[in-house]
Amino acid sequence: MPRIALATYDPGTEPSKDPDLVGLVAQLRAAGADAEARFWDDPDADWAAYDLVLIRSTWDYTWRTAEFLAWVDRADALTLLLNPADVVHWNVDKRYLGELADAGVPTVPTRYLPPGAEPDLPTGHEYVIKPASGAGARYAARYTPEERELAVRQLAHMHAEGLTAMVQPYMRSVDQRGERALHFFGGRLLHASRKGAVLASGTPFDAAKTAHPSLAKWQPTAAELDVAERALASVPGGAERLHYGRVDLIDGEDGEPCVLELELVEPHLFLDLHPESRPRVAQLIIEAAKGS
Repeated sequence: MPRIALATYDPGTEPSKDPDLVGLVAQLRAAGADAEARFWDDPDADWAAYDLVLIRSTWDYTWRTAEFLAWVDRADALTLLLNPADVVHWNVDKRYLGELADAGVPTVPTRYLPPGAEPDLPTGHEYVIKPASGAGARYAARYTPEERELAVRQLAHMHAEGLTAMVQPYMRSVDQRGERALHFFGGRLLHASRKGAVLASGTPFDAAKTAHPSLAKWQPTAAELDVAERALASVPGGAERLHYGRVDLIDGEDGEPCVLELELVEPHLFLDLHPESRPRVAQLIIEAAKGS
């Protein structure tokens, strides 16, 4: 009976925002595992006692990235951590998009403005500013060229917190076709989902946002599957080192899919939308634990 921990965040007095956690723990137990959810920052957790620790919903890590990465390294040294520590380190900084682009993977064009950089912002089209290390649309906002003053204020706020900003063109295709999320588990496509546009014009960067609006099942096209697989293959060490991954795609200016984000740390699995995937996910986790 393998011992398995699903690493999550401590929601305090609020309900957990991970709707998949309870059901996945139950599925693992029904399949014969000794499974439980543990807060990643629990000082009493004995990570060495587990055969496998799967990072699931550590959704507060972007506020405490250094602390989180130190925990990742400790856990990785004590047990089988999935995904592995070096993959996590690579993926928490969205400057990986530049590496994907250099490898020939279609990506949303991205510029990076670290603290101290001049606010070099587009003047001829709408654009998005967001942190290079962030999740759940935290500190993300959409601007027109006429809103430069507001955008500069956001940059100043982010830079004061030591955050590097990303500047990307706002792809208007997302308003019609949305964003597609392709989930891979155990090296194969698990399922896919489509969600609506996250960033509404005029929404302040520090306002709460719905990260997955109008979520629905999706059948990926051959072009979407090809781009997603190319992105995963471009991860340092190759796709075979990944236990799971989510590739978020939107259509570029040419109408073809391109990578918006590559989620290899704690992607929402949307198992509430795809309950048929839960047994397969549980079995793949157990197989990994037994092979550790």
